[in-house]
Amino acid sequence: MMYSQSQLLDLFNEYLSAYSFDRSPRSLYDPVKYVLSLGGKRIRPVLMMMAHNIYKEEVANILPVAMGIEMYHNYTLLHDDLMDRADKRRGKDTVHRVWNDNAAILSGDAMLVLSYQLVGSCDSSQLQEVIALFSRTALEICEGQQFDMEFENRNDVSEREYLDMIRLKTAVLLACSLKLGAILAGASIKDADLLYEVGINIGLAFQLKDDLLDVYGDPKVFGKI
Repeated sequence: MMYSQSQLLDLFNEYLSAYSFDRSPRSLYDPVKYVLSLGGKRIRPVLMMMAHNIYKEEVANILPVAMGIEMYHNYTLLHDDLMDRADKRRGKDTVHRVWNDNAAILSGDAMLVLSYQLVGSCDSSQLQEVIALFSRTALEICEGQQFDMEFENRNDVSEREYLDMIRLKTAVLLACSLKLGAILAGASIKDADLLYEVGINIGLAFQLKDDLLDVYGDPKVFGKI
């Protein structure tokens, strides 16, 4: 069957709600649960499942990988909030405000490891390709974040530099999500690459909107994307 976006979101949220953090210490995992409970549109896992559903009727088998992508995304937000000294995320106090800086660093690190465990739970025949794409994407996001921080101290950033930065910081993870969904469904290389480019363009538009709202939007009205 072809799932609607809302159906895919419901499937993912059910999986997320049932996901168990049955490890200790609680002081490490409670911030992880807190971050994931803050909500959000879950765009990345939904895009992954949408891409998968183009080729396969069933999508439940890729939920662990989709969870890994969402875990990784929220890890980047946790550390991003710490670096920016942000007080709020989606209208709630950030982890370093609820706990402390050390908790934010260590719980974020745990989320990174968990994301690799989840993404690596795919079929062994696809593992090398999946991990290679995910690892490349994760490194590119670090590069984008570093450029972003450097640009804060410059007043001569060109349009090209800005677009390259947001491609790395935001677009590549959306692109990775779509391509992973295609890879896990056994799609052709051509199709997987085309879906990756779709994700890049979605991500650029997404970040442009977010940055415009940061400058001109009222956070009481728009919140944080």
